Amino acid sequence: MGRVLIVSLVLLFAAVHIVCVSSFRKTAPAFLWTRYRHGSNSGLKEVVDYRTLTSKDLAESVLSEGGWSDILCSSGRQSEPVDIALLFVGKELHSADISKKRHGVHKLLELLEASFTGSNFSLALPFVAADHNKQTLENFLVSSFTDHCGNSRPNDITFFQSCGLENKAFKRLAGPSAFNDFVKMRMNSRQNEHTDLIVFCDDVADYSEKSDTEGAMLSELISSMEDTGAAYTILYASDPYIPLKFPYGSLERFLAESGTGNTSTNTTCDGVCQIKSSLLEGVFVGIVLLIILLSGLCCMMGIETPTRFETPQES
Repeated sequence: MGRVLIVSLVLLFAAVHIVCVSSFRKTAPAFLWTRYRHGSNSGLKEVVDYRTLTSKDLAESVLSEGGWSDILCSSGRQSEPVDIALLFVGKELHSADISKKRHGVHKLLELLEASFTGSNFSLALPFVAADHNKQTLENFLVSSFTDHCGNSRPNDITFFQSCGLENKAFKRLAGPSAFNDFVKMRMNSRQNEHTDLIVFCDDVADYSEKSDTEGAMLSELISSMEDTGAAYTILYASDPYIPLKFPYGSLERFLAESGTGNTSTNTTCDGVCQIKSSLLEGVFVGIVLLIILLSGLCCMMGIETPTRFETPQES
């Protein structure tokens, strides 16, 4: 009897732990937009996927829905030539920042919003879970792109020195000025049906000292491509990362922002928030009912009835 109760409680607590971990795991957003005529089958201009995706799902969505399969693979059929595909991997933005408007990322959010609404095609993935097995997001995405193309591997791949790509054979760019020169040289050559994949990664060395530098950097890279008239597509993917020597970086930053009054006063709950709150309410009610059921079963099992009855005495 006692063992049954203990096992039931252990299973109950394990289920609660799994539900809580899966509900509150850290996610980051990803945005894709293009400045050319996108040949998607859906015909939609602005697409938002509210599912919680894995890094593998992100790569598949970018290749299929974002059209990068036709852009990167040499055997793909492009409806319109694309000169540059820019993969921008940031470290600052979390999924919660989209609705809370956290201080320090206003410029980045405004740029992403303007790019999302002002492009020929845009794809928003607000919830991407970091589950790429201790591999940097840029490594995972580039590997997924090359594996998808197979023999028709992606065209020239160039990355900034701040990236930790494992393949050392790729070209390197020292900084924004080198990127500007590279784009100008690329546009002067004008190779048809040829797209260059350029990977930019935010540096985590000075993570605690950042103040919306991603917004300024992304804006500068976009300006360099637009000044040369390049047809481009951009994938912004955030991969929040905190070094092991600062295990409580997020908590310290949250407390610092709370103490200085930088947190947003917006306490409204959007549609996604309401869905999550309803699910959690249902989970908690189910847990309470399960506890009541287990308690009733334990009480019923504890009732002992006599195994035999004495015969009544005759008077």
